[in-house]
Amino acid sequence: MKKRKLALLLAGVLTAASVLTACGSKNGSNQPAESGAPAASGNGTTLTVCVGPEPDTIDPALNSAVDGGTLIDHAFEGLMRLSKDGVTYEEGLTEKYEISEDQLTYTFTLRDGLKWSDGSDLTANDFVYSWNRAIAPETAADYAYMFECIEGYADGKLNITAVDDKTFEVKLIAITPYFLELCAFPAYLPVQQAAVEAGGDAWATDPSTYVCNGPYKLVEWQHDSYMLYEKNENYWDVDSLGPDSIRFVLMEDPNAQLSAYETGELSFIDDCPTDEIAAQKSNAEFHIEGQLGTYYVSFNVEKEPLNNPLVRKALILAIDRQYICDEIGQAGQVPAGAFVPTGLTDADSTKEFREVGGDYYDPADYEGNLELAKQALAEAGYPDGEGLPTIEYLYNEGGSHDVIGQALQDMWSKIGVKVELVSQEWATFLNTRKNGGYDIARNGWLGDYNDPISFLDMWITDGGNNDAQWSNSDYDALISQIKASSDPAERMQLMHQCEDIIFDDWMLCPLYYYVDIYMLKDNVDGFFSSPLGFKFFKYASVAE
Repeated sequence: MKKRKLALLLAGVLTAASVLTACGSKNGSNQPAESGAPAASGNGTTLTVCVGPEPDTIDPALNSAVDGGTLIDHAFEGLMRLSKDGVTYEEGLTEKYEISEDQLTYTFTLRDGLKWSDGSDLTANDFVYSWNRAIAPETAADYAYMFECIEGYADGKLNITAVDDKTFEVKLIAITPYFLELCAFPAYLPVQQAAVEAGGDAWATDPSTYVCNGPYKLVEWQHDSYMLYEKNENYWDVDSLGPDSIRFVLMEDPNAQLSAYETGELSFIDDCPTDEIAAQKSNAEFHIEGQLGTYYVSFNVEKEPLNNPLVRKALILAIDRQYICDEIGQAGQVPAGAFVPTGLTDADSTKEFREVGGDYYDPADYEGNLELAKQALAEAGYPDGEGLPTIEYLYNEGGSHDVIGQALQDMWSKIGVKVELVSQEWATFLNTRKNGGYDIARNGWLGDYNDPISFLDMWITDGGNNDAQWSNSDYDALISQIKASSDPAERMQLMHQCEDIIFDDWMLCPLYYYVDIYMLKDNVDGFFSSPLGFKFFKYASVAE
C-alpha cells in the first residue's frame, strides 16, 4: 500500500458516509464473551473486541476474508503498513525503499535487528520464501494472482532477491502504481519457513506453532469462543503499542454481539442488528463510514439453469435494490448499477472509475427492470418461470443476510422463480461457495488497494476468488494485458472493457455499495480502520 494519500479514494468514502449525516465480508460462533472477562481498560490491560466469528484461516497466504485479515494484521507486519490516519501508508519492516527510474525495480532496506516472535532473526530471505510460497500450486492460495505484477510469476518463481540479510529487491513486469499498497496487504506478509514446514497445514491453527513478526502474538485460542493476543516483545516498534493484550471474542450473531457490547463485555463490535440500526443512529458510539466494496450475489455459472446468461439477466434485473438499501440496510448503502464501486480513481484523477464507466442498468428503476427481467426469462425459454427448477440461495448466518435472502426470494417470485433459502455458519459457507457447491450465493468484495483491478482480476479463469466458476478467454487476455501495461490511460480503458464483458454475460448480481458499520465505546482512543475493511486496535487506549 502506498505512502501517498489516496485523495480521491478518501473523498469517495467520505461522500458515502455523508449520505447518512462494502475481501469477503464478516460474520462465525454465537458464543458470548466469557462471564467476568475483562472489557477494555486502557493501556496495560486487555481490550476486548469482536470483529467476527471463528476465522476460516489466519495463514496470511490463504486468508481472503476481512475479519481474518484484521486478525492477521495484529500478528504480522509487512514491508509497508497502514498509518494511524487509516488512509496513508508508511514503512513497516522496511527502513527505506528505492524505486528505479523506470519504476520497475523496488529495493527495500530492512530495519536493523528484526525478529520473529520466537526471537530468531527475520531477514530478506523470509520474503523470498513467503512470496514464492504464496504462488506455489501446492499452497493453493486464493490470492496467488496478486503477485502477477512481479517478473517470474508465470514461470512459478518470482524475480525477487535477497541481496543480503537486510536488502530485498523486486522486479516488476510493468509500472504498478499500487505496488507499495500490496506490500502491506496480508497475502504479502512474511511467514517463518521453519514454523510453516514444521507445522504443516496446521501451523496457523495453534498458538504454539503460530510464529509471527507483528505487534501482537497469539497466545491462546479457544476455538469458537475467543483468541487472546499479547504484545510481541520482539516487535521492533513494541514501545508504541497500546493494550498489553487484545481479546478477540468470536461471535456470529449480531444480537449477541450487541448484548455483550451493551453489558460492557465488549468495547467494539463490527456489526449491528438490522432492526437496531434506526435506534442506534442517535448513539454517538454508533459509527457509519465509507467503504470500498460491493455486496453482490454470485451465480454458479456451471449449473443449470444458471449457465444461461438470460436467466442470470432476469434474476439481476428483478431486484428492488432501493428497498434493500432503505428498508434492510438502513445505513446509507447505495444501490449498485455495476460491480466496481464508487471511490476508485480513473486515469483522469479528477474522475472516479464509476463516473466514467456508468451503470449497466438503472438501479433505481425497479418497475422498468422488472419488465425487462420478465422478457429475458421468457427469451430464455421460461416464460413466467415455467419449467424452471427450484433454485437454492446460500448465505452465511448472522447480520442481515437472512433478511436480504428473504427479500430476494420474494422479488424473484414475482417473475415466477422459486427459491429455497439455505444458511451455513461462516467457515463452512466460505468453503462451500469457494468450491462451487451452490446455485446462487450471497457475496461481498472489498477492494484490496486503490485500483479497479482489485475488483476485476479475481474473475480470471480458475482464479482463487472466482466463486462463480466463470471462464472467458477474452476477459483473461484483457487482464493479462492490463497487468503488462505501464500506460495509465490504456489500463483504465481495458478495465472498463473487462467490466463490459462481465455485464455482457450477466455473470454476477450487484446489490449495493458497502458502508462500514461498527460500535465503539466512547472512552476508547487510538482505534483506526481502513476503507478496505480492516480494523486496528494496536495503538488503542481507554480513558478511566
